[in-house]
Amino acid sequence: MTNSEIDPAVYAELTRLRESIDNIDAAVVHMLAERFKCTQQVGRLKAEHHLPPADPAREARQIARLRALAESAKLDPAFAEKLLNFIIAEVIRHHETIARS
Repeated sequence: MTNSEIDPAVYAELTRLRESIDNIDAAVVHMLAERFKCTQQVGRLKAEHHLPPADPAREARQIARLRALAESAKLDPAFAEKLLNFIIAEVIRHHETIARS
């Protein structure tokens, strides 16, 4: 089905929703960028004080916290945990790189 075959009202609503999704995606990217700016500072502080790049206890607390937030937001907690695990792995990789430099 082409756009010209879709009811104009449906197409307008689809466009409106997609624009909202695009705005949310942009906000997510900007929030991740801010998060990584903070974690880079943590990585430098850890490197300066010879602390390990990973903090399993903190990570476990964060995962539990995010799962609870996801549940209250009606988001699949397993998905939220997978996302945070992905982010944590990237943060640890950054911290390891900082520690080596």
